[in-house]
Amino acid sequence: MRKYINQLKDNEPVDEIYLVTEKQLRPNKNGVFYIQMTISDRTGSVGVRIWNATEEQFQAFATGDYVRLEGMTQKFQGALQVIGKSVMPVAASEINPDDFKKSVQVDRQKLRGRLIEILRDVTNPALVNLVDCFLIDETFMEKFCRVPAGIKLHHAYEGGLLEHTVTMLETAKRILPLYPMLDDDLLLTGVFLHDIGKTVELTGQGEFSYTDEGQMLGHPVIALEMLCEKIRESENLTAEKFDTKTAMLLKHLIVSHHGTYANGSPKLPMTLEAMTLHFLDSLDSKVYEFEKYMFEDPNAGNSWTNYIPVIERKLYKGKMSG
Repeated sequence: MRKYINQLKDNEPVDEIYLVTEKQLRPNKNGVFYIQMTISDRTGSVGVRIWNATEEQFQAFATGDYVRLEGMTQKFQGALQVIGKSVMPVAASEINPDDFKKSVQVDRQKLRGRLIEILRDVTNPALVNLVDCFLIDETFMEKFCRVPAGIKLHHAYEGGLLEHTVTMLETAKRILPLYPMLDDDLLLTGVFLHDIGKTVELTGQGEFSYTDEGQMLGHPVIALEMLCEKIRESENLTAEKFDTKTAMLLKHLIVSHHGTYANGSPKLPMTLEAMTLHFLDSLDSKVYEFEKYMFEDPNAGNSWTNYIPVIERKLYKGKMSG
């Protein structure tokens, strides 16, 4: 019987096939190399360390490969990890794909309909025409409705970008009546556009990964290029010049939506709509990310997750009584 990642316990042997989602060859303080990697299956992921590693061992498998891992689990700083003894690549034909498919199911057709429905609330003629240039582009829309919103942390499944965007649009619709100082059309359009670069940055079939353009440019830069292209299309269709200031505000929404320089944002939010977009994006991604940590936590039966180094805390999985 298969040993899934969410079934792993402390101090037990491991001998199973997993998917490699990340790997690095690092030196310790004495200059001796070790392999640090992340393995996953449909129930979650866990870190692995292989001590006293060689370059040959490191090159024997790649990110995205299925491998048979032998080792022993242990807890380190409150988090479960695997100390690997051996790792050998296996052919994809030897695995059961169902063991690695995330269980998240997205009704992409329904979400696409809701996306269009909300965007029809935009009334500014220039923005209406611009949005339509994206919506009638079937190649773009097919990718937009298929790719994930991320590789590991949030909405990392087929249709994830679409769901993430629609959730943000739904939230924006609910808060706009509370903040009349916001430009409704600009914010809704910005929410739609902020992650469009992920249709080029990420692959959307099989095992998700970054494209060459995604690695070198990143989705905000790609989104700027896509926006400029659609602005030109809109101008050709309407025979009218797109307002320069509106274009600048849309571009600012895209380049500032990560919110801080530390998060890779080229610019900090400098308008009310840019600040709001950033927090809408952060809210949806963080709620989903935390829920994912709770769901995939191998510490089953406990009200608390293991310590999660990336967010520097444990998470409480219990519910209110009564």
